[in-house]
Amino acid sequence: MSRDISQIIGAMLPTERRAVTVVALVAVCRMFGLFSLLPVLAVFAAGLDGSNPMLIGIAVGGYGLTQAALQIPFGALSDRIGRLPVILMGLGLFAAGSVLAALSDDIYGVIIGRLLQGAGAISATLTALLADATREEVRTRSMAFFGIAIGSSFLLALIAGPAIAAALGIRSLFWMAAGLAVVAGLLLTLLPRGIERP
Repeated sequence: MSRDISQIIGAMLPTERRAVTVVALVAVCRMFGLFSLLPVLAVFAAGLDGSNPMLIGIAVGGYGLTQAALQIPFGALSDRIGRLPVILMGLGLFAAGSVLAALSDDIYGVIIGRLLQGAGAISATLTALLADATREEVRTRSMAFFGIAIGSSFLLALIAGPAIAAALGIRSLFWMAAGLAVVAGLLLTLLPRGIERP
């Protein structure tokens, strides 16, 4: 009897399943666009005007600097103004950085684009939204699903990125990242209504 009760309590509600799926897909879209560049970006950057080993390194890893710097401020901002505005702002920054990098012919433009990509630091806000949308008894399961989705996106992106770059060119990965950011923003419309911020 107690086992049946724990299964009922531990089961996700339909609105929770929907919210977890949407939030995970938003993260997958963003991360796929980001991670697909990693295996090929150094090769691309080496052929740009003004490139040198140090600047190539900044272009490859620069997004991590702005992402690390802005995770906590964006999370705090989402506590004040709401999760969705911050997530949309982050996706907008990510898309803008992707377009800038795609259009740049020199290393400095790509670096600025990558820094802007990282400035769309919404992972903490997505996690907070996930917490808002789920009950405490299913939160661990929800976070596990979220983590699995991101890990799967990372693995798939590392495999698919070079194949896409070989077929369509490395700049296509930046355009794809921008497109996926737009898709992620549209996915937010599928969230269940009435998710309250504690």
